[in-house]
Amino acid sequence: MAISPSQRRYLRSLAHDLHPVILLGAKGATEAVVKELDLALSHHELVKVKLSGGDKEEREAQIDTLINGTRAENVQQIGHVVVLFRRNEDDPRLALPR
Repeated sequence: MAISPSQRRYLRSLAHDLHPVILLGAKGATEAVVKELDLALSHHELVKVKLSGGDKEEREAQIDTLINGTRAENVQQIGHVVVLFRRNEDDPRLALPR
């Protein structure tokens, strides 16, 4: 399910005060990191991730790995920080606007 622009704007406002839950190290987006992010998304639905250093292409590759591994949606990316969202179908925690 794709999120609408108004929902994206709402999620960005919620993510403003969040601290990064997942911090990527020198090895980048490994399978263990994807599993941990999957658990965090199941629990929180909205997660901030701090990417490891590197050039823009490396960060884009890390984001693609995280999104494809967790079926999450990219809400926002600013520099080395990306905000991801995935709705918990069993127990939704965030009420999204239409």
